[in-house]
Formats: sequence, structure tokens, C-alpha cells
Amino acid sequence: MAKKKHVRKELWKDSPEEHDFPAAFSYLSLICGEKAAEALVNLLRDAPVERRKAKDLLRASSLPLLPGNDYHVALDLKKISKGIPLSPVLLVRGNAAKLLSLTVADGYHRICASYHVDENEDVRCKIVEPKFV
Repeated sequence: MAKKKHVRKELWKDSPEEHDFPAAFSYLSLICGEKAAEALVNLLRDAPVERRKAKDLLRASSLPLLPGNDYHVALDLKKISKGIPLSPVLLVRGNAAKLLSLTVADGYHRICASYHVDENEDVRCKIVEPKFV
């Protein structure tokens, strides 16, 4: 009798949820002002979805890995265990020459949840380059 190979379901949706963009604007407006935040969110809406490793996103953002029992990380881990795909994360590219880290505009908890599943997990994301840096 042949052993059935387990195929893991995709962790990520094809595109971000609509409510992720206002969340990204809310955060970005705190760090770069409303006009720049609006421009970045407009770029994020049009950016293609790409894949990056969870471990690389955490390193590039200089953000710590949140524990699996963090409320929002735990919610995302529960979604993953139920086979509910996560929304791609929204990112603003950093600038190494200016010592600026990658900015996670929306999706920090989703990155951490993905890392807890597998640090080499491909995370679907949209990345934009700020024009004003």
C-alpha cells in the first residue's frame, strides 16, 4: 500500500485584504506623515506580490520575533492550522546606505506566525521603494 504524501495547503492569499491598506496608512502616517503615507499606500496597491523568506523579513526589518503566544500571532497560527490563508504583508524597502530598516507597514504578526511554522517559509508580500528617501 502506497503511503499518502501530505501536501501542505498554501499559507497565503493571492492579494492583500482591502482593510490592510488603511492599516498600513495608519502606521506609515505616524512615521512619515500623511502625504508620504498616502503615496506609499498607493504604490503598495499597485505593487506585484512577491515571495520572501520569513527569517529575511524579520532580519531586514530589525524587528524581534514575537512569541507564538502573542495574541495576534496566536490568532494567525490558528488560521494556519485551520487551513485559512493569510493576507500578504505590506512592506516599504529600507536603505542600507542610510541605515534604514525595512518597514513592515502591515503584517508583522503574520510574518511572525509564518516564522513559527517554518523560518524558511515563503511569505507573500508587496514591497515598494520610497521615492523620498
